[in-house]
Amino acid sequence: MKITAEEELMYKVMTAIYNSSVPVNFKGSMVLKAYLHEAGYLEETRHTVDIDANWYSDAPPTAKQMAESMQVAIQNSGLDLNVSLYRMYGEGRSAGLELSDSSTDEILFTMDVDVNRPMQETKLYEIAGVKFRGIVPSQMIADKLAVVSSDKVFRRIKDVVDLYYMSKVLDFNTQDILQSLENSGRILGEFDGFLNRTGELKHSYDKFRFNGDVNKPGFDEIYCRVKNYIEDILPPQAESDACNA
Repeated sequence: MKITAEEELMYKVMTAIYNSSVPVNFKGSMVLKAYLHEAGYLEETRHTVDIDANWYSDAPPTAKQMAESMQVAIQNSGLDLNVSLYRMYGEGRSAGLELSDSSTDEILFTMDVDVNRPMQETKLYEIAGVKFRGIVPSQMIADKLAVVSSDKVFRRIKDVVDLYYMSKVLDFNTQDILQSLENSGRILGEFDGFLNRTGELKHSYDKFRFNGDVNKPGFDEIYCRVKNYIEDILPPQAESDACNA
């Protein structure tokens, strides 16, 4: 599995934050890639250009506290990056941070940070010689199922792709996933879009770009594998389809 230069830098930032006193752990694509690497997944996976994180503290942090604490952690690790907050968090909205090259001011990547959401179980990951704390695999699946079960799936087709990757290395443990959904306060939808609007879903997938030389599987391969992978949590259907033929 290839790690891009941008992803390697993002992992260094994640480790810098992990080694600091900043009350943050991680989720999203960077954690998924680390998990797949640990699980021995050898194929190339989609690349990402942002970091997703959770911030937990007794008192809600100010914008200045968030940006400055991240800046100190990154500077202490020897990374020559500047941190600025361009979007303050709010109800149902994550904080948005930009990380830029301190010499050129070029924005290299962004970080989305949810603040004081329900606590999620985490574990220690190691990849490319760095360590950080991120959510456990069952929570990753739960987060993605919450999206796939709703109409958000059409604008977040990447969550279907990620479930496809996970299906290759991890058994679907319904009990663990339901517990992760409960712990994080997430509720599953009816999977209407995923099950009954496959034409629209295919259109979203066809538009989704896999950067670099990453192989893009055909929609039918992705869709059927994911549908079969999550079948224990899907609502019952009256008739079978091509995926079960």
